[in-house]
Amino acid sequence: MSIETPPRPTAEPSSEQSWGRTRTPIGVILLKIVLLSLVAALGVYGTLSLWAYGAPWPAAAMAVATAVILYIYISKKRVPLKYLVPGLVFLIVYQVFAVVYTGITAFTNYGDGHNSTKDNAVTAILREKETRVPDSPAYPLTVLKRGAILAFLITDPGTGEAKLGTAEQPLRTVADATFDNGKAVGAPTWTTLSFTDILAIQDDVVTLRVPVSDNPNDGSIRTPDASNGYVYLSTYRYDAATGNLIDEKTGTVYVDNGTGNFEGPDGKTIDPGWRVFVGFSNFTSLITNESIRGPFLGVLVWTFAFAILSVLTTFVMGLGLALVLNDPRMKFRRTYRSLLLLPYAFPAFLSALVWAGMLNTDFGFVNQVIFNGATIPWLSEPWLARFSVILVNLWLGFPYMFLVSTGALQAIPSELQEAASIDGASGFQILRLVKLPLLLVALSPLLIASFAFNFNNFNLIYMLTGGGPRDIDADVDVGATDILISFTYKVAFGGLGRDYGLATAISVLIFIVVATISAISFRRTRTLEEIN
Repeated sequence: MSIETPPRPTAEPSSEQSWGRTRTPIGVILLKIVLLSLVAALGVYGTLSLWAYGAPWPAAAMAVATAVILYIYISKKRVPLKYLVPGLVFLIVYQVFAVVYTGITAFTNYGDGHNSTKDNAVTAILREKETRVPDSPAYPLTVLKRGAILAFLITDPGTGEAKLGTAEQPLRTVADATFDNGKAVGAPTWTTLSFTDILAIQDDVVTLRVPVSDNPNDGSIRTPDASNGYVYLSTYRYDAATGNLIDEKTGTVYVDNGTGNFEGPDGKTIDPGWRVFVGFSNFTSLITNESIRGPFLGVLVWTFAFAILSVLTTFVMGLGLALVLNDPRMKFRRTYRSLLLLPYAFPAFLSALVWAGMLNTDFGFVNQVIFNGATIPWLSEPWLARFSVILVNLWLGFPYMFLVSTGALQAIPSELQEAASIDGASGFQILRLVKLPLLLVALSPLLIASFAFNFNNFNLIYMLTGGGPRDIDADVDVGATDILISFTYKVAFGGLGRDYGLATAISVLIFIVVATISAISFRRTRTLEEIN
C-alpha cells in the first residue's frame, strides 16, 4: 500500500516577483513624465528659436542634445548617465560655453557699432537716412497690437488689398482682413487699437518703421498721425551684387573695408558697422595702440603688485596670530579666535562699502576720530588709494589665513617640536626649520588660490574705489587702483565706446597669466613635498 504525499502548497508570487522587479510608484512615474515633457518642450522651443534666429548649427546641437537626454532617461539602462547628465549640462552651459564664447569673441570686433550682422547694419543705415517720398500716396492705416508687438495694417489704394507688417516682418497680404467702408480695420489674432490706446503709446507708433518688402532699398511705411501711412526711402542704396553702399545724392560709393564698416574713398566710415573676425588685432592693440598701451601696462603692473601684497600681508598677519594663539599658555584663546573670525563672517562687498564710508575724506570715521578731524584723501590720492585697498583687503583676508594656518599648525605633531628642543633649537629655529616648511607644504595650494582670487578681486576694487581715482591724462577710462578685471569691466560696460572684443581679449590674457602662475607654483609645491 503506497501512501501518496500531498503536494506542498506553493506560495502565491507577490506582485514584485510576478514583475521580476519592484514596481515604480505611480507618483514617481507621473513626475518623470512631467519633467521629461518639460525638457522636450524646452528643447523644441530652443531649437526653433535658434533656427529662427539664423543659427542652424546651434539649433541642430540643441535638437540632438534634447534627443539624447530623453533617450537616457526613458531607457531602463544607462543608470550612471542619469546621474551624470545634470552636472554635464550645467558644466557645458555655464563653463564650457562661456569659455568658448569668450575665446571666440576675443578674435572679433564685437562692441558698440559692431554688434550685429552686415544685413542688420545695412538696414539700420538705410533706416537712419530715410526721408518721406514727396509724391508718396497716402495708405489708409490701422494700428494693431499682439502682445508687445505693434503692426500696421494698410489698405493699398490701387488694389484695395489689406497688407500687414511689423518692424521685423515686411508687409504681407492679409486675405481675411476686416474692412469698414473700404478700409482694412482688423486682422485675425491681432487687436485693433483705439484712439485712446494710440495716444498712450504715440511715440512708439510714430517711430515704428514697417519695411515695404524684403529688399531694404524699397523703403518703409511710417505714419505721422496713426491714420495714414506714407513711403519713406533712404538717401543711400545698397547694391547686393557688389556689397557696396551708394549715396544717391553725391554718388559716393562706400565699400566693405573688411573690418566691419562701409568706407568711402576719403577714408570716412559709416556707422553702424557689423561684427567680423579680426584675428589677433585685439591682442596686438594692447601693445601697439598708444591710447591703450600705457594704461594697460600700468594696470598690469599694479594687478601683480596688488595680488602679491595681498597674499603676503594676509598670510604674515594670519600666521602670526595663529602662532600666538596656538600657544597653550595663552588664556581665552577661543574668545580671541572667535573675535578674529568676525571680518570673515561678513559679506566682503558690504565690508568694502563700510570701509569706503569710514575712509571718506570729509566725514569718515578714520579722519574724524582717529586723526582728530584731519583731511587725509585716502581714496582720492593715487598712492593713498592703493594703500587703502591693501589695508582693507588685509582686514578682509587675514581671518582666512589665520583659520587655515591654525589648522595646519595643530596638524604638526608635537613630537617634532619636542625633538628639536632637545637638540637645542631655539624657538625661532623651530619655526623656521620645522614648522614653516611643513606649513608651506600644506598651505601652498591655498596661497596659490588666494593669489588667483586677488588677481581677480573685482568686488573690493569696485565697491571701495571704483578703480579710482581716475587718470585724467589717459584716453580710456582707467584709475589708479584698477586691476585687470575692473579695467576689463570698464572696457566692456563703462559708458560709451564699449568694446567687448578687446575686453574678452584681456580676459583671455588674465586666464593665461593665472593658469601659468598656478601651474608653475603647483609644480614647485610638488618638489617641496618630495624634499620633505
